[in-house]
Amino acid sequence: MPQIQFTRRFSMAHRLRADASSKCMTPHGHNEFVKVTLKAKPSAPAVAWGDRNYALSFEALKRDWHAFVDNALDHAFQLGHDDPMIGYFRTHEPQLLPRLLVIKGDPTTEAVAMALYHKLGAILSAHVPDFECVRFEIEETPTNSVILTLEDLAECSFDFGAWTHRPDHSINDLEPAA
Repeated sequence: MPQIQFTRRFSMAHRLRADASSKCMTPHGHNEFVKVTLKAKPSAPAVAWGDRNYALSFEALKRDWHAFVDNALDHAFQLGHDDPMIGYFRTHEPQLLPRLLVIKGDPTTEAVAMALYHKLGAILSAHVPDFECVRFEIEETPTNSVILTLEDLAECSFDFGAWTHRPDHSINDLEPAA
């Protein structure tokens, strides 16, 4: 079965706090591209070549992932779980809490890619369970990309947050202010 690949663009902002000498401590943004490569699992029903000639339409394969990228990820502010800016949003703009993508540690492109790879896996399991992501790429800038494969994630057991395992549009595990 051929692999299927599609790309989506989104805008984001983040700041990195772990390296005090980095210019990335200042909130800034990127226009990023996320590219996913899907493949039918070996257990998927066989394709009837000469008939439909595909296991599932492009539309069905990308619908839920693209909805997540467009409605949750695009224009989100990526922050580490201990960033004091979260307190600002809780106090002054609580309606924006759902727009904060929050992970444990700094929201580097590498860490966000791993978190989103897990999110895609949850979305695929819920909506197109016969497919899996075999390659995941985020292009942060035209000269910098992060690429993940199934093997890469097998080596990383770090949990970036429970939201990464839910097939919904959540991008954090923040509780609303009391």
